[in-house]
Amino acid sequence: MKRLLKLSIILITAFTVQSCKKSYLDINENTNSATSSSPNLVLPAVLNNTASNFITYFNYGAWMAGYQANAGGYSFTGSTFFTYNWNSGTNNGLFNSAFTDLRSYQYIITSTTGVNKYVLYNAVARIMKSYYYQILVDEYGNVPYTEGLAGVDNLTPHYDDAATVYKSLVTEIDAAIKDLQTYGSSSVVSALGSADIVFKGDATKWIKFANNIKLRILTRAQAGTLAAYATSAFGTFSAEGFLTEDVTINPGYVSTSARQNPLWNTYHSSYTGSNGAYAAQQIPTRWIFSFYNGTKLSDATRGALIYKNYAAGTTPINQLGNETNVSSWISGYPAWYIGVGTALNAPETQGIIKSRVMGQLIMPAAETYFLLAEAALNGHTLSGDAATNFDNGIKASYNYLQKTGANTTSATTAVLDAYLTAYKTANTGNYLVNYSAATTAAQRLEAIITQKYIALNFVNGYEAWQEYKRTGYPAISGTGATTTFVSLQSSATSADKLPVRNLYPTTEYNLNPNVPTGLSAYTSKIFWDVN
Repeated sequence: MKRLLKLSIILITAFTVQSCKKSYLDINENTNSATSSSPNLVLPAVLNNTASNFITYFNYGAWMAGYQANAGGYSFTGSTFFTYNWNSGTNNGLFNSAFTDLRSYQYIITSTTGVNKYVLYNAVARIMKSYYYQILVDEYGNVPYTEGLAGVDNLTPHYDDAATVYKSLVTEIDAAIKDLQTYGSSSVVSALGSADIVFKGDATKWIKFANNIKLRILTRAQAGTLAAYATSAFGTFSAEGFLTEDVTINPGYVSTSARQNPLWNTYHSSYTGSNGAYAAQQIPTRWIFSFYNGTKLSDATRGALIYKNYAAGTTPINQLGNETNVSSWISGYPAWYIGVGTALNAPETQGIIKSRVMGQLIMPAAETYFLLAEAALNGHTLSGDAATNFDNGIKASYNYLQKTGANTTSATTAVLDAYLTAYKTANTGNYLVNYSAATTAAQRLEAIITQKYIALNFVNGYEAWQEYKRTGYPAISGTGATTTFVSLQSSATSADKLPVRNLYPTTEYNLNPNVPTGLSAYTSKIFWDVN
């Protein structure tokens, strides 16, 4: 961990109110700020950085889950996103960006442990630490956990067993929830207030979000070596229940400066009007279009809310890895921006890329509903039955898409119900849409995961990718553009021609003798991956 563990800890330079505005919550590596960085300054800074780092996972997941492909006019020959020829120099940002933020969250935890004034900050940091470690375990398996955030005090940390880390995360979440329950409304501790750029100081929402993360962990853990543990732990959720609203981070994005939404900045344009890095280079896949245009399922409503010119049939699409006769982007228009106007003249709109000032979505309500649906399918009735949660997940997906960047008002119940009815009618008898038409447990699980996959389309491909690894859904076959999302240039040796994990960065192998060795990107599965 050359850049992760050679320094002591990632800290945020102590701000005054003015310097916070000037620096816009930048995170800096400053080993001299340990005694002066107050948690109420560090927390918003690292949450802001989490929103920015989310794009690393977003782009990776969009490639891997079949949401985006290469556009015409750009050479991608030999790209590891096409070949899956992964080594320790591939996708390092997934590992490094997580540990960058983890060390800041750990700073909050370490500096506030035993300090009653900051108990709420401590709890939120533990929740976000669990959030990050979950995604690290899902992609890498064993990770430095008990010794991984000690900085220069331990430059060669032990790699903890992945399943053991998963159990520790549940313990961490439960402890954080207990503190939020005890002190969330207390006047004798420092309130989260404006430092909380996620829930604006609402401790109950943090509890529910913590339950969401715990639910995601236990859903993955229910197969494999932790099956018995997960079954028992499903009965330990706190009474507050789950957060069934879209979880976003918004530090106060500004449309006229570099402080704009990171998704817009990456996939649309910068604050000066130049196109984002991926605006022209990435376009949707024929595979994902098949879930909207009638090939697999019919859903013109959501299709038109996601893709530019969907109704006209002129959205540029391709099969991943194909570099022959490839469509180019619609000049000035990323395929996922449905508004009229380019660069600085692009107005706020509905869909995926909504606005320069939209909050950065990190967990949609739809995902929570589908997690609850699967839990109910497996006999864990946590909140509603499987069919109800399944329908609510579809409605929540549509609801997010119909919102604009600044207007986060939900559609009325009548509008959501009308959309669901029309969607079911357009797919009459298809159990992937009409849950009651599924006649076996396997079909019901396929329906839940497929609809989750659709809901996560260009929203959080990383989670969709993990769910494919876990379940094998949505099902793929052959090499056709609408039957598989696997790259035509895949060099993977696994049966489905896809990798199962990433390998640790080269710097890890160079500096830490404890890094697991002998791993294969195609056969060394994560402990919960029994598919």
